[in-house]
Amino acid sequence: MNTAWLIAVDGSTPSLNAVDYAIVEAASRAAKPLVFLINVQAALSGDITRFVDAKTVEEFHREAGEAALAGAKEKLASAGLPHSTHVLVGEVAPTIVEFAKDKICSLIIMGTHGFGSVDGLVMGSITTKVIHLTQLPVLLIK
Repeated sequence: MNTAWLIAVDGSTPSLNAVDYAIVEAASRAAKPLVFLINVQAALSGDITRFVDAKTVEEFHREAGEAALAGAKEKLASAGLPHSTHVLVGEVAPTIVEFAKDKICSLIIMGTHGFGSVDGLVMGSITTKVIHLTQLPVLLIK
């Protein structure tokens, strides 16, 4: 079985709790999973990008994504868990699902809230969309 996990992180407490859970779960396994740590930045609107050059927009997304990933990267590095980090730009839920599919992940791990405004009563709207869009198991952490 493939042991690649995608952890979607936005820098919120629930997303960092998901990283903590993954570290504990990975420690109990003989074969450590490869972790894809991702942050998805929403594309800027055309009203903004028509006044800002592409390089500046790219740097903005990279810097914001790296800032959101910083705490999670530190936790995984301290735990010695193999991982790679990725800052992506697009609609959040479909981008998470597509990345997990492309990397042949066996599991998506995410916090229950944190990705933007919360539209659901129990889960965030992004979390709900990911569950709807993917065929993979999704582990939700409070």
